[in-house]
Amino acid sequence: MALVVVCLGQLMMVVDMTIVNVALPVIQRDLRFSQADLTWVVGAYLISYGSFLLMAGRLGDLVGRKRVFLSGVTLFTIASALCGVADSQLLLIAARFLQGLGGAISTSVIIALIVTDFPRPDERVKAMGAYMFVVTSGGSLGLLLGGALVQSVDWHWIFYVNLPIGIAVLALGARLIENRPGLGLRGGIDATGSVLVTSAMMVAVYAIVTAADHGWASGHTLGFGGAAVILLAAFAAWESRIENPILPFRILRVRTLIGASVVRSFLVIGMFGTWVLGTLYVEHVLGYGAWDTGLAFLPMTLTVGALSLGTTAKVMARLGPERTVVLGMSFVVAALLLLTHAGEGASYFPELFIPFALMGLGMGTAMLPLLTIAMSGVPEQDAGLGSGIVNVSMQLAGALGIAVLGTLAASRTGSLAADGASNAAALTGGYHLAFELAAGAVVVGIALALTVLRVPARVQARGAGSEVAVEV
Repeated sequence: MALVVVCLGQLMMVVDMTIVNVALPVIQRDLRFSQADLTWVVGAYLISYGSFLLMAGRLGDLVGRKRVFLSGVTLFTIASALCGVADSQLLLIAARFLQGLGGAISTSVIIALIVTDFPRPDERVKAMGAYMFVVTSGGSLGLLLGGALVQSVDWHWIFYVNLPIGIAVLALGARLIENRPGLGLRGGIDATGSVLVTSAMMVAVYAIVTAADHGWASGHTLGFGGAAVILLAAFAAWESRIENPILPFRILRVRTLIGASVVRSFLVIGMFGTWVLGTLYVEHVLGYGAWDTGLAFLPMTLTVGALSLGTTAKVMARLGPERTVVLGMSFVVAALLLLTHAGEGASYFPELFIPFALMGLGMGTAMLPLLTIAMSGVPEQDAGLGSGIVNVSMQLAGALGIAVLGTLAASRTGSLAADGASNAAALTGGYHLAFELAAGAVVVGIALALTVLRVPARVQARGAGSEVAVEV
């Protein structure tokens, strides 16, 4: 039951990342956003979410993960109410920033809660499967729910729907989640390190999110990117000098954690490329409405759900997690390459159905072993920090991937339009380029998986009447 509670909390956060995308045109009209200012409805959330994950994860290790999780859910629920009643641009953007902060605080410790509450390997694999189903399917569920709410009620309800879920998570979480004490604050809080790493992440994400508007080679992007590097260097220098750092450098020597996080980053570029640019393709080129767009991604969600029932764990038992990762990422590459052949008048079946189903097959196959590998070598006392690193790698890769792919797609579209192509043909050409580049990124991830995911450890799991032996 505690697993259900934390997964419900995670689902609320993941759904919120995509549910807003469907409602952006309506929000723009009602609150009179300019096109440039509208990006901050999404950007404010991404900046605060990506910036506080590391600090919140370590805070969970120190003061207790249950306390941090419930605090984050509380803030997220309050911020959702503020988003729902927002009647001005400033209030909505500020509330979205608070939403991202609450999401970062709560999600930063969820993986750590699962790792510590499920010490038996067979139970942990099942719990991780449930968690990965929520993470990988929540995006398409958000598109479907957003389309339904925008068309049947109004955009305010995409935020109000979080209120009963948040209240239920708080009530059940307070009773069901075990209250494990943290390491304590006897050594004090590394306030300077916390400020430096959070500032570095915030500046880096801001540079990425705004790069499409200012240009990647602009003084704005290079200046903020350079500032992020300087802040990270100052953070590293500070952490090496103090006795109780917020980021103990021993965590960076956990090869399973760092290697799996890097590989996952390249996979996430392919995933986010499909979610975001695939959504734009079916809406702007094929003319799908909000509800139909959500339905279009159902094969992806249902495939991930089916794999989460135990199929991926059985594949891991037979192939080992490294080979399972490579297999899953290969499916993702195939899905993206198929999307490059979906033209202006593509039919849903088979031209979209097959690549979306293949994407779900790839995500459902690769994400669970990557998460298992990442956390397999992390000491229990550092599980919150390890959880934060896993989440940061995903958020930064997603933000960077969307920004780069979106910029290059727009450039190709503009070039084709200048050469006389129709609007639909120009857009399609841009999206095809993005899908090709996303496939290339996943191929790089496969090459890295074959070289870095090799740590000799053995995890035994027994479940469903059979032995599961996983080499990580």
